[in-house]
Amino acid sequence: MPAAMEAMHKVRLDKWLWAARFFRTRAKAKLAISGGKVHVDGVRAKPSKDVTIGETLQIRQGFDEKVVVVTGLSENRGKATTAATLYQETDTSIEEREAAAEQRKLAGRAVSSDGKPTKKQRRRIVRFREQIE
Repeated sequence: MPAAMEAMHKVRLDKWLWAARFFRTRAKAKLAISGGKVHVDGVRAKPSKDVTIGETLQIRQGFDEKVVVVTGLSENRGKATTAATLYQETDTSIEEREAAAEQRKLAGRAVSSDGKPTKKQRRRIVRFREQIE
């Protein structure tokens, strides 16, 4: 098989993540991959790893973790509608992300604050932290 034809069947992981619009720049995609935030088929990958159709990617972005299956390949960043056709997020991943988002939302309501702590309250916080250490 000629090298030009083989290039159509695989794309660098950092380029694919950028083209699929998971990250704004290739540099950020490369940084996330190097930082261990992206796994291919359950294995930590390098930015130069070739992605092929059918592989499963685990992508951690902030609090969310997405599990997607690669359905298309592209080296060029295009429209968001085109980028959405490059992958399919698994149903369990969607459910887990929505459940986690709901928990974060409910936890935020439970925490009420009267604003910035007073000097006396700050001193109590410092004493409490010192006791823990």
